[in-house]
Amino acid sequence: MNFPNIPVIPYEGPGSTNPLAFKFYNPDRIVAGKPMKEHLPFAMAWWHNLCAGGSDMFGRETADKSFGAEKGTMEHAKAKVDAGFEFMQKLGIEYFCFHDVDIVPEADDIKETNRRLDEISDYILEKMKETGIKCLWGTANMFSNPRFMNGAGSTNSADVFCFAAAQVKKALDLTVKLGGKGYVFWGGREGYETLLNTDVKFEQENIARLMQLAVKYGRSIGFTGDFYIEPKPKEPMKHQYDFDAATAIGFLRQYGLDKDFKMNIEANHATLAGHTFQHDLRISAINGMLGSIDANQGDYLLGWDTDEFPFNVYETTMCMYEVLKAGGVTGGFNFDAKNRRPSYTAEDMFHAYILGMDAFALGLIKAAKLIEDGRIDKFIEERYSSYKNGIGAKIRSGETTLEELAAYAEEMGAPELPGSGRQEYLESVVNGVLFAG
Repeated sequence: MNFPNIPVIPYEGPGSTNPLAFKFYNPDRIVAGKPMKEHLPFAMAWWHNLCAGGSDMFGRETADKSFGAEKGTMEHAKAKVDAGFEFMQKLGIEYFCFHDVDIVPEADDIKETNRRLDEISDYILEKMKETGIKCLWGTANMFSNPRFMNGAGSTNSADVFCFAAAQVKKALDLTVKLGGKGYVFWGGREGYETLLNTDVKFEQENIARLMQLAVKYGRSIGFTGDFYIEPKPKEPMKHQYDFDAATAIGFLRQYGLDKDFKMNIEANHATLAGHTFQHDLRISAINGMLGSIDANQGDYLLGWDTDEFPFNVYETTMCMYEVLKAGGVTGGFNFDAKNRRPSYTAEDMFHAYILGMDAFALGLIKAAKLIEDGRIDKFIEERYSSYKNGIGAKIRSGETTLEELAAYAEEMGAPELPGSGRQEYLESVVNGVLFAG
């Protein structure tokens, strides 16, 4: 046992002061017609939770993630499996997600890496059968190794492209083996630093080609889930091709990938793109591409990807408002988040997940109340009411011409100002629902 001093985390309600208890996440509570756990299929991120030790560019690790084994060995890989499944069971988390090199140490020879992946996935599968815990999605790390300094699909080296394809193939094999619901492409280095040495059209065509090959292979081996793109505007590259949801959706449609791909939206990535979290969720939803969510948040005072555990209930409320309006997500809520460097104990790992799960549970509760309240929906409907009949209805139905509209405008003269947007009133409605007893 890796966490002998940590009990199974109970739900004790908002009045609890127990740091190892949920205050808002009650998995069986019915919200908007179904249990909370069905709205919020939470997943543990293998890379942050079981691998990241708190190192940064100025200092080495502060947290011990050895779990009693020597790092860089298969014994350590198995120890992480044991720790991860104990962790998920104690929190009631039903899913996990992974990169290939999260679960085994990468060897110099890809054949040996693949052998290790076969061995550890057999062990993970045993744990899944014992516990009922499932795989949310898999992916390949095609950004950490120096070979990917210029990207994977976007690389200038055909040999590196082939290596990336081999990693994608194996990661898809593992995802199918473990019953994963999705497969993610995070273009960690699919971008450029300067146009002086970059053929953008060439690189984008090759990225699309790698994705097309992945779809063809995945479907051939029985993968029926969604492929995902995870937008991010920058870092580590100065400019990344999957800048935001709108950019990624346009890319997918351009290359005929939109029937197989959806978005995996991360809160922190949306804010790095200069958007709100709910903006990228809304853009994905109205295009029928809201797939999965990386549940974290960034620090508005810092210009990089901090991957903090979510605590901002305004953000989680507006996220869940979008999710409920969209009818839910096809994927889940993966905590692509890491403890702050000074929070290095095992207890801190649990505190972080309790914080994140409670923040989204409270966001779900409040979002459902916002929708039930109805004032926002009613206001929006009334704001566009001029399009319900007359010339507005003809515009919406496509039954008019530019000439007719011009003639209408000339007869009308100057139009009245549009109705007030009442932003401050609507923000007060949100506050009223958020802070009602």
